Amino acid sequence: MGLPTTFVRLTGCPLRCTYCDTAYAFHGGQWRDIDSIVHDPLVMASTHICVTGGEPLAQKACLTLLSALCDAGHQVSLETSGAMDIAQVDPRVSRVVDIKTPGSGEQAKNRWENLPLLNAHDQLKFVVCNRADFSWALDTIKQHALLGRCEILVSPSFAEVEPRQLAEWVLESGLSIRLQVQLHKLLWGDAPGH
Repeated sequence: MGLPTTFVRLTGCPLRCTYCDTAYAFHGGQWRDIDSIVHDPLVMASTHICVTGGEPLAQKACLTLLSALCDAGHQVSLETSGAMDIAQVDPRVSRVVDIKTPGSGEQAKNRWENLPLLNAHDQLKFVVCNRADFSWALDTIKQHALLGRCEILVSPSFAEVEPRQLAEWVLESGLSIRLQVQLHKLLWGDAPGH
């Protein structure tokens, strides 16, 4: 967070989280081939590239795109819902896997088989809608022995949990987990494209 990053947003998502802030990515967009994305001036000018969605792994060519961006010398991260298999993602890519909390309405879609695949290069994220979600996240972290496997992020659902409140819960937990806020919304508001 805080590093200049170009986001490559892929269209489509099989989930419908209650707090989704990118419903515009369910459809629309422009058809582009991988070469045109890799050679896009915004992509070429950026060191950090984040491939996101929707759910990027729902796109058949996503794995090829990720490898092509790495081959072009970028530091690449993938933001994925946690509902799709991450096993074939290029190992150079930092995988940011979102475990869906009960408040998301999509908890049943979590692909628990992804958890053993995570390593220190990856991040696991929980978007928290309320105190019950935070408690559920802590139980999940302990149940799956996730501390030390990868970086663990907790993020407040925008307009549902105040960042300060979540920060207090994190401090109370005593666990080595990281608070993440949507910096782009703090800086530019809730408009698409930022």
